[in-house]
Order: sequence, then C-alpha cells, then structure tokens
Amino acid sequence: MSKLHLHDLLRLHLILSEFWVDIAKEFFWKTKHTGQFLDYNFDVTKGEIFVKCMEGATTNICYNVLDRNVHEKKLGDKVAFYWEGNEPGDEKTVTYRELLQEVCKFANVLKLQGVKKGDRVSIYMPMVVELVVAMLACARIGAVHSIVFAGFSAESLCERIIDSQCSLLVTADGFYRGDKLINLKVIADEALEKCRDKPSDLLLCGLWLMQVPWNPEVDVCWHSLMEGASDECEPVWCESEDPLFILYTSGSTGKPKGVLHTVSGYMLYTATTFKLVFDYHPDDVYWCTADIGWITGHSYITYGPLANGATSVLFEGLPTYPDVSRMWEIVDKYHVSKFYTAPTAIRLLMKYGSEPVHKYKRSSLKILGTVGEPINPEAWQWYYNVVGDGRCPVVDTFWQTETGGHVLTPLPAATPLKPGSATFPFFGVVPAILNESGEELEGPNEGYLVFKQPWPGVMRTVFGNHQRFETTYFKKFPGFYVTGDGCRRDKDGYYWITGRIDDMLNVSGHLLSTAEVESALVEHEAVAEAAVVGTPHPVKGESLYCFVTLTDGIDYTTTLEAELRKQVREKIGAIATPDYIQNAPGLPKTRSGKIMRRLLRKIASNQQDLGDVSTLADSTVIEQLFENRCCTAL
Repeated sequence: MSKLHLHDLLRLHLILSEFWVDIAKEFFWKTKHTGQFLDYNFDVTKGEIFVKCMEGATTNICYNVLDRNVHEKKLGDKVAFYWEGNEPGDEKTVTYRELLQEVCKFANVLKLQGVKKGDRVSIYMPMVVELVVAMLACARIGAVHSIVFAGFSAESLCERIIDSQCSLLVTADGFYRGDKLINLKVIADEALEKCRDKPSDLLLCGLWLMQVPWNPEVDVCWHSLMEGASDECEPVWCESEDPLFILYTSGSTGKPKGVLHTVSGYMLYTATTFKLVFDYHPDDVYWCTADIGWITGHSYITYGPLANGATSVLFEGLPTYPDVSRMWEIVDKYHVSKFYTAPTAIRLLMKYGSEPVHKYKRSSLKILGTVGEPINPEAWQWYYNVVGDGRCPVVDTFWQTETGGHVLTPLPAATPLKPGSATFPFFGVVPAILNESGEELEGPNEGYLVFKQPWPGVMRTVFGNHQRFETTYFKKFPGFYVTGDGCRRDKDGYYWITGRIDDMLNVSGHLLSTAEVESALVEHEAVAEAAVVGTPHPVKGESLYCFVTLTDGIDYTTTLEAELRKQVREKIGAIATPDYIQNAPGLPKTRSGKIMRRLLRKIASNQQDLGDVSTLADSTVIEQLFENRCCTAL
C-alpha cells in the first residue's frame, strides 16, 4: 500500500469516526465510550486481528429498539409488525408497547430457566412474532441468541447447538409452509437426541397446529410460563463489544462457521444502513421477505427497522401460496412503501408474467430492494418495470452474514442505477480489487473483492475459533478483509459482483458449502467419492450438480438416487437437496490426485471448451462424464 493510500485512509478514518459519533448520539448509552471510536488491526503479520467499537460504552440493544421508542419517542401505539400468516386472513398486529411487554415477559421466563448474561440460547422457530420476542428477550438480559433457520435438518440443528454450547433450545410445535405441515418439535427432539452436550431444557412455543411428543423432564411450555411472568424487566447493560448473537454460515471446509456480532457497532450499522439505503420515513410500511433465520432477517426485519421505529410486515408464507399474486396482495393490503426481496423470488414470479402483478395496484411502493445474490439484468428490468411500474429505484444490496449490513449499495434517488450492479460502497466501507498475487488493481478490472478497513457492524470472530476467523478472512491477503467473492469494476467505478471464488454455492440466496454436501453424500455406504459444483439455474441462480463415484459392485439406480437426495436433505436441510446427481465412474483429477472442479463445472453446464487439461491424469474420464451427463433435474 502506498503512503498516499495510507494517508487517505487515516484521514477518512477520522472523518468517519465523527460521522458515527454523531449517529451514536441518537441512541441511549448507560456510560459513554472513551478513546477512539473504532480501533482495529486487519493485518495478520502485525498481530491478532481485532475490531473494537466504542470501548468503554455500555448500552442494551433491546432497550434502544423498544424502550427508547416507547418512552422517549412516544411510539408505543405505533405498529411494529403486521404479521401475515401462511394462510390469507391469518393475521396479527403488534404495537411497540405490546412488543416491549411480551419481550419483558419472555426475558423473565428465560431468567426463570437459569439463563444469564453471556449464555447462548438456540432458537429454532418459524416466522412468527414469538421469534422476534425470543431474540429480543435474549438481548435484553445479555444472553447470546443463535437462531437456526427452521428449514434446517435435525443434524444441522444439532451441529449448531453443540458448537455454540447452548444452554436452552426454544422451538415451536410446527408450522405450515404453503400446504405442507412441518413438525418442528419432532425435528428438535431428534436434534437433542443427537447432541452430546444437551441443553438443559427445550422451551416449546405451541402454535396449536398438532399434537407433539412431550417429555416433562426436559420440555417446558412457553404459554404456561408467560401467563405468570411480569411484563417489566430491567435490561442488562452490556459492554459495546459484548456478544449479541451467533449466526452460522456455511464454511468451505464443510463445518459451518459461527459468525459472532457484538452489541454497539452492529446496532449503529444496521440502524444507519436501514435508514439511508431504504430512505426510511416515519410513515413508511416496510416489508423484507427474508426469514429471520438468515442475516437479512436479523438486520433488516428485526434490529435495523426497530431501531428506527419503523412499521414492518412479518410474513410467514410463500410468494406462490395460495397463488402467485400473494406478494402483491400483501403490498396493497398494508400499503407497503419499501419492499426488499431476493432475485430468486423475482425470477420465480417472472415465469408467471405481468398479469398476476397487475391484478393489484402497488401504488404505495416507493423503493424496491434486492438481497442474497447478484441480480441478473433481465430480472432487474422486470422488477423495475413490472413490479415498480418504472418509477421505483431498485437498491441492489451486496453484503454478507459477516458484514452485518449493506457494504455495496445504491442510495435511492442519489445513485444513478445500472441493472445488475451493486454500484458503490456505503459510508466508511473502502473496497479494493486484488489480483491473485494480492496486488491492488486500479481502474476498470476484475479480481478478488476485499475491504481495506472495518465498519462498525463487521463480524468480530468465529465463535470459539479465532484462528479460523483469521485464516478464512485475513490470511490470503494480509491487510485486507477477503469477502470470498469475485468482483468487476467498470469504467465509471461501479462494482459488479461476479460470484463466489471459493468452494461455495449461492442457491436461492442461501450460501451452501460444496464440502458439506459432498460429506453428506459420501456418508452413504454406496458412495466412494463425491464432488459437487454449481450450474446456472433460471430461478435459483445456481443449482447443485453432484457427481458420485460408487463403491465397487454397486449399481446406480433411481432408488439409490432418491436415497442420496434424502441423505443430503436429512443431513443439511431441504435447501441443499441436489438438483442433479450423476453417476461418475471416475472423477477428473490432476496427477497429484486433486479433483479438477473447473472441469466438472464445464461438464455440468455442457461446455465442450475445457481449456487447459495438461495436468489431467486420465483424459478418458472426461468422455465418460459427458456421456453420462444429467439432462433433467429433480
């Protein structure tokens, strides 16, 4: 890095510190911070990686998103959430005052269960108001919530419970996803059976959908405990760098990483990005269609909107149930002005044309947003012209579980838009593009997307494994945070995300590890070896294409294929179900035995131009794989 670059960074750092200090004044602090606003080291050659924000300050994020709004801003009667259930007509309205009361009650329930500051609580629930109540109750008493997406399997839930050493699991009896009933309690019970270190209790929120097995030695009932709980609970004041939550994201080694975020920086960053990226105004009704089991739901359903006193829609259902007009019906029903969804959902609904969209007015819409993966220009244009009638800016946001909030994004009406581009960095975010040698590239170019300095909401570590944190994000290019994504910068300085550059896949906006899927496949006794790659999919963005080499003497059959799909679904979850499974008598390997996934990606997408194959140990394998190639998906 040149001296000029270093000088500019230091100057920018001082300006941004003042920017964030001014924003911090809007929030409540039990004690003020001392020293510099943000302290950090991004260079592994200079010692341990760390980020510290507002050291010395104490606060409580639950107090700031609820009590501050109810008591200081007098927003007690304002709607916090319009809950829209899976079935049309199943609905609920929750005000800020009601939400505060329920959170205080459940915080007292948690304390009754022995949960205290620093303890981890696992939450495995559908998209119901009680999920928001549970996570904010944890934050109120200084406990660390670890939410697991309710689509994950018992195996995945167990793995996350063990890694985070949770003392309590909160779940529900079940929920409907479209017309399918999911028995969540049975999955949770199965997960606990698999756990070596079991939580002391399973706290069940009954949604009264089904009869569930009950173990009085472990199971306790949410509603029974809530009936006798006080609706007053003093918040526990937390240090700025106390942990707020752990959220697991797939790792390239196959073992999920527990991304850890802390209190103050995350609060400031999600509040500010929400306010500016969605141009929030007090009369807005905002709807993010994500699940709270993912980071988008944490940052832009719960913490960001509530920190601004916003009114949000909380949706339990699917975009196509009971019909493909459901989303636009909800937009009109609640007069949604800011709408945030995934390119996968947009591409799915594009298939049905404009007629289902035009059944509803959508005149309340002002801003459209996308999240989860790069949006292709065709989907962008349909979103802009059909859904937004050509009058609503599209904010195409790039960020990660690790970043906590938006890092590349347009600002509505301020940033000229280019369909498919994440445009420019948010305030305080300093991106760079590096080549394979770690040299920073100037002007129009393509390479590795990295960041030069932290922002308040960036992750602090991988829970229980700081070395993995440093190795994953900082060792490849010392001095930079490495996103794992490729990026192109055009002549106008716009950033375009080109996709993952490690062994990760982005399927319907969900990051999946190829190693994790491969591991699930080879656990089947018939599979000797497996390799998984991504191939383009018109709706999902990427689909899972799996190559399996069978044990000698085993025949490849449709029954075996169904068993392999079931195996992956049970080990990871329905989101990881392979679209394609191909019988591969052999895999393309180098002479040193490394699988050449580049060639497998070519085969999966039927690209005959293979490029350099000089390091391939056995070229006849390629011919066989092309002959056996799958033509139809699941």
